[in-house]
Amino acid sequence: MDESPPFEGPGQGRTRDLTQGPIARTLATFALPVLGSSVLQSLNASINAVWVGRFLGEAALAATSNANLVLFLLLGTVFGVGMAATIVVGQAMGRRDIVLAKRAVGTSVAFFTAISVLFAVGGWLGTDAILTLLGTPHDVLPLAGAYLRVIFLALPMMNFSTLVMTLLRGAGDSRTPFQFMGLAVVLDMAFNPVLILGLGPFPQMGIAGAAMATLISQGVALIALVILLYARKHPLRLVGPDLAYLRPDPALIRTLVAKGLPMGLQMIVISASALIVMSLVNSFGSRTAAAYGVAAQLWTYVQMPALAIGAAVSSMAAQNVGAGLWDRVARVTRAGIAFNILLTGGMVAVLYVAAPLVLGLFLPTDSAAVAIATHINQLVVWTFIPFGVTIVLFATVRATGDVWPPLIILTLSIVLVRVPFAYILEPIWGPDAVWWSFAFGSAVALALSAAYYKAGRWKKSNMLDRPAMGEPPDTGHGLPRDRAMEPISRAEEPESPGPPTAPKAPRPETV
Repeated sequence: MDESPPFEGPGQGRTRDLTQGPIARTLATFALPVLGSSVLQSLNASINAVWVGRFLGEAALAATSNANLVLFLLLGTVFGVGMAATIVVGQAMGRRDIVLAKRAVGTSVAFFTAISVLFAVGGWLGTDAILTLLGTPHDVLPLAGAYLRVIFLALPMMNFSTLVMTLLRGAGDSRTPFQFMGLAVVLDMAFNPVLILGLGPFPQMGIAGAAMATLISQGVALIALVILLYARKHPLRLVGPDLAYLRPDPALIRTLVAKGLPMGLQMIVISASALIVMSLVNSFGSRTAAAYGVAAQLWTYVQMPALAIGAAVSSMAAQNVGAGLWDRVARVTRAGIAFNILLTGGMVAVLYVAAPLVLGLFLPTDSAAVAIATHINQLVVWTFIPFGVTIVLFATVRATGDVWPPLIILTLSIVLVRVPFAYILEPIWGPDAVWWSFAFGSAVALALSAAYYKAGRWKKSNMLDRPAMGEPPDTGHGLPRDRAMEPISRAEEPESPGPPTAPKAPRPETV
């Protein structure tokens, strides 16, 4: 049972009020399922790569890598809009404005559906042109095309599933997305060998079977999730008159795009810088490139706690911003920083001790690349601790709707600091210039983000078109908890000027 109370009102499901309850415990219980979802996704990708590589060979594995690059870019284009919708819902729930939350849900669902269908149709028709533009090897092109066409068919469900899960987190529920992410991952891993090889009554589909497994697993998990939300009478479900909210609200669309674009661009900045760094690493030879690639695989897991904590901080901060509880926003941030240092620091310590053993799982133990990878890890892995603090600060700032400064700081620290640092000092330091560039870039990002956070200008940002409810920000007090989830007919009525009533005791959480 989670410690923070759920929102009052009928049919709250697992929607939780993140503006109440002990901060550290609430943040931890909220972040753990998010972390679990990240681990599941990474394990799913790794296991599916094993199926494809062992059953279909290296060319098929290369084909999925090329196709997944396209998929990552497409998901990145709508990632920011989904995050913006999550912040809107979080702030609306913090204000107890269920009407605005439902408006955001309806508009984002309509927007995601239209964009996803457009991408799916256009991508399916232009698959060969897209892969040719990427420079996909000719022997890989037919396999990559067969895989990517099915992935495009699955794209609308993948986008919609991601949207629903992020909206649930914005409403204070991270456990339900984790459970259905687990369902999708289990189904995907189970269907991969069945559809690739044609086991039992299923046809042998080869590489297209790997993509079909994704389509089936995402579809089943999404349908089951929606059925459960309606069965629980989730407060954000759209029924009856609420279905009118599926008509896109132009003002909300402008907000989602304007606020979501910078968040989506962050993924593009990170991806582009990674490609630039990889091109420099490749110049040092295949052994160094292999060592770097293996070390980077381990860093993916090291970063997971910070990313999960950042997502939890963003959801908690958004609700507290909506409620006007600025003192609590600051405490959420401090708790997030402390958890990041503890968890990321712990993983870094473990990796320092176990690096040679773990790296030996990927490389022959007598390979010189093991020593190179160990050296790279020693110089780089600790930098994810300060960068994790930066992620937490970014999460708080973005929760107010102030989305451009994090993008600018990230661009400065990675594109204009880390990459030039590596190129300028490479003739002097050799490969070590690349590894030390991580530390320099992380230090600049932390310094800039901490300075911007301390300046407090982000508190003046407004995600929505209405002023925040509650007392002025410097008091740290919000509207008394007497206005629970009201029916739509009352939610838009002006509040009476009379004195507030006493808050009701929170009801036990229902499942």
